[in-house]
Amino acid sequence: MIVFCVFLVLCYDLVQAQFPRVCVTEEALKNKSCCPLWTDLSPCGFSSGRGICRDQIVPVLGASGHLPQYNDDRLSWPKYYFNHACECHGNYSGYGCGDCKYGHFGEKCDRKITIVRKEIRELSLLERKRFFSYLALAKITKSPDFVILYTGDRHHKDTYRFVDAAIYDVFSWIHYYSTKPILKNGTFDDSTNYAHQGPAFPGWHRLGLLFLERQIQLMTGDENFALPYWDWRGEKKCSICTNAFLGDNDVEGFLSQYSHFAFWKSICSGYNYDDSYCLAADDFNQLERLHRKPGANPHARSPPTFQDVEDTLKLEHFDRPPYNRKAQNSFRNALEGFLNPKDGITLQTTMHNLVHNFLGGTMGEVPISSNDPMFLLHHCFIDKIYEKWLHKYNASSDVYPENDQPGQGPNECATPYFPCYTNKQLLQKSDAFGYKYSIYQGL
Repeated sequence: MIVFCVFLVLCYDLVQAQFPRVCVTEEALKNKSCCPLWTDLSPCGFSSGRGICRDQIVPVLGASGHLPQYNDDRLSWPKYYFNHACECHGNYSGYGCGDCKYGHFGEKCDRKITIVRKEIRELSLLERKRFFSYLALAKITKSPDFVILYTGDRHHKDTYRFVDAAIYDVFSWIHYYSTKPILKNGTFDDSTNYAHQGPAFPGWHRLGLLFLERQIQLMTGDENFALPYWDWRGEKKCSICTNAFLGDNDVEGFLSQYSHFAFWKSICSGYNYDDSYCLAADDFNQLERLHRKPGANPHARSPPTFQDVEDTLKLEHFDRPPYNRKAQNSFRNALEGFLNPKDGITLQTTMHNLVHNFLGGTMGEVPISSNDPMFLLHHCFIDKIYEKWLHKYNASSDVYPENDQPGQGPNECATPYFPCYTNKQLLQKSDAFGYKYSIYQGL
């Protein structure tokens, strides 16, 4: 899974995050530039009209226009690492403008395809087997474009290293990296992070799903590949936790040896220190196997109900002050699972958070939860609810609120994706990204 390690030359005081492989060379780091040459031998494919290398724009940080002194390497992504990056034209996209925007295909990115994400039980046997085969391939195929970061001490940049990782593990690492506590004035603050506990939550996860979906499309050449979802409303147990679907588990919580994912291991698992990034990333033997034990948590015996989802959709405000886990009458906070959707006032574990707790094991450990493919199906359904809300209130990016949560301002780039997608850009309907959802059980 992990093939080699490249040691950073850190005399430039740099770190990289969703690291494009071609932008972690000594020269690129020295020049603080991520403007790779296209096949026309011009940066960002400028001569072919694909894009241009330009200065990064410093985002406005929150409603007050500033934040307290931070020294977290992810803040203001990607400005801290690069003075220059590609800005792509038209439907071109990617860190070097060599790819297409989501939903577009072809040499000139002029072919639009809208894929349909289906409930996993709607898939035919052949479609289901293809999905599992694609995941297995993504788990063993080295990412041709990205490397990941690990360190044993976030305070000392001379310990930062890049390593190769499989396509699925790059996806898992992105979630892990964004959920680590924020380094603020030399101490760690876990009250928020770049992917949760704020208005960026639904859009950030939408972008993560799009990233993996696209990487699998590119890996397989299957332009119509779509991630499935799991509609967990009203279930008393996990109906897809069988070996025909996502896998049964033994009494210890490890997945059955007959499961599709029996021998998967979790990148970045085993060490949960605030001051480290993904320890043991280069040692497969040190990583934990996937584990899951649905319903074992006495406070999360079953997933949310049909009524919970309906009540969540009744909350018309996308988010409300203070734009964190204490926000009331907030659709985002109810969807994320910190707010009782029935009254919009009581703070309790519901919705998204409740499903993570219900499944337990790997899914119950937030930073590494994306290692379990159940994460994909769960978050696709969360995204479907988000999509339903967007249509119900005809919402668009103009309702994304100004806020002082680090990394979650409307004009800040979603951490750590390349190219930059601002948080408010991700508050728009799914057809803008080339996908839609099937109707299942009335939703």
